[in-house]
Amino acid sequence: MAEVEDKLKDYEIKREGEAEILLKKSNAVFFNPVQVHNRDMSIAVLRTFVAKRKEEHEALLNKRNKSHQKNKQSEPSIQNGHDASTSIHDEMNVVCENGPNQAEDEIDDMPKEVTKTPSWKVTRELKPPLVLEALAASGLRSLRYAREVDGLGKVIALDNDKSSVESCKQNIKFNGAFAASKVEVHLTDARVYMLMHPKEFDVVDLDPYGSPSIFLDSAVQAVADGGLLMCTATDMAVLCGTNGEVCYSKYGSYPTKGKYCHEMALRILLASIESHANRYKRYIVPVLSVFMDFYVRVFVRVFTSASEIKNTPLKLSYIYQCVGCDSFHLQCLGRTVSKNNSVKHAPAIGPAVPQECSDCGKKFNVGGPIWSAPIHDQDWVVSTLADVKSMKDRYPAYNKITSVLTTVSEELHDIPLFFSLHNIAGTVKCTSPSLVMFRSAVLNAGYQISSTHVNPLGVKSDAPWDVIWDIMRCWVKNHPIKEQARDLPGSVILSKPPKLEANFSRAVAALSKAQAKKVQRFLPNPERHWGPKVRAGRKITSKHVSLLGPEAINGALNGAICQQDGNGTASDKPAPEPEGIKDVENEPSSKRQKISDDEPASEP
Repeated sequence: MAEVEDKLKDYEIKREGEAEILLKKSNAVFFNPVQVHNRDMSIAVLRTFVAKRKEEHEALLNKRNKSHQKNKQSEPSIQNGHDASTSIHDEMNVVCENGPNQAEDEIDDMPKEVTKTPSWKVTRELKPPLVLEALAASGLRSLRYAREVDGLGKVIALDNDKSSVESCKQNIKFNGAFAASKVEVHLTDARVYMLMHPKEFDVVDLDPYGSPSIFLDSAVQAVADGGLLMCTATDMAVLCGTNGEVCYSKYGSYPTKGKYCHEMALRILLASIESHANRYKRYIVPVLSVFMDFYVRVFVRVFTSASEIKNTPLKLSYIYQCVGCDSFHLQCLGRTVSKNNSVKHAPAIGPAVPQECSDCGKKFNVGGPIWSAPIHDQDWVVSTLADVKSMKDRYPAYNKITSVLTTVSEELHDIPLFFSLHNIAGTVKCTSPSLVMFRSAVLNAGYQISSTHVNPLGVKSDAPWDVIWDIMRCWVKNHPIKEQARDLPGSVILSKPPKLEANFSRAVAALSKAQAKKVQRFLPNPERHWGPKVRAGRKITSKHVSLLGPEAINGALNGAICQQDGNGTASDKPAPEPEGIKDVENEPSSKRQKISDDEPASEP
């Protein structure tokens, strides 16, 4: 016992959910407690996937049974002749899947086997889902999957950093025999491993530091038909419009700047995954797509169908963003034409907008293509939310994920992007109406409206922009503003008389059910400096104070001084002030794997 305590004195035990990991006090392997939200949300969706997968398999069995019973009633049974030989031939095809030699040995006994097991009953057994975590680091995520999600098979954890793999193996051993029987660790490049195991994994989890773009091509090939791909992107500066050319090079889409930028980031990532899947006659069906904290996270199912990928252009759109006002318009890439009971695909007819904005007279910026189809499956969202509420004690981040799922469940699922109420009020230089009054005006005009989980002031609506601006014209008429310059976009908008007389009286559906019950939907960060850590290999400088805080910077410097002293105790020398921080050359490089054009990254 004394030996065990002596070995553990250099380690710190981190517990999350039902898993525990050992971390060296010098932080040899990266651990970010912020990602508890990510891991809890992933576990919630994974539990729903296991349940849905079982339901789909049972539905398939029932369908085959009903089909057999129907055929049995409509066709007379023939003991000899062509039908019997066909049945034997079908059964031979099933047996051949086990190998040609085995099939040859069983040919003589085939009629007996046919009577024992009819071909319509031969169905692939539903095996426990096989999970792959491509970037494991400390292995915390894999351990939580294995220990907390019932019904899972093996969990394969990958990493290309030797110290991370050693730490992962140590943590698996620390979590007992059950974890050791469930989780396997491999030191390898995730991209190569996934390419060598096509359609083998029911669940693939990608959670890199930065962009997942270099993993997408191999990931969509590794997911089994009907499997689940979970993907995180933390490079929000790229996806939200700051570096448009970089976004195009990584994701094949050009972002536009707008208040909807974080939802657009989700849709750019979905469009990129769909593009990679289409190259292999596969397509995706999003079940949940969320923006949380400082990243976007998407959960999509992957299927194979050469005919279904013809519909991909119907799910993608270019976006026209006015540079003067906040109005935006979508232009779908394709359309369908029905002729003689057949459906043909054709290019879309455009453009969707004139060269100058009809509201303010300014030009348009063009972005995209983005995913313009629904980004959530409402049935999955409701099921996941109900499951989370039934197991409240098993989610460390229960409050956060329930608030996100509740808001997602309220969204208009078929309306892409949103606008900010404060932004459109700022365009016309007026005080903003309350969200309830504005929602009432839209509902009274006969249109739908909802909130969005991305922004507390975000509004989704199927009302056209001329209706939105008419509502604001009526609001300004009742709440006069100071005279503005005539060439401003807001002045041009207000100079036009409204065609619609807005009704701001309180509508019944102006508040959602969650709002009426005062359910928390947007939670603040639980502590200061809540965000990503510094990438492994980066030199810590004074600019990181805003991200990590001065305490973390001083701690890193003290760790470096300790290493220079050659002992495990802190040096007596005081750490320098954050403003005068110099680069720390020997910062541990195994906190996360560095990501570049040819090297993957990892996060626990």
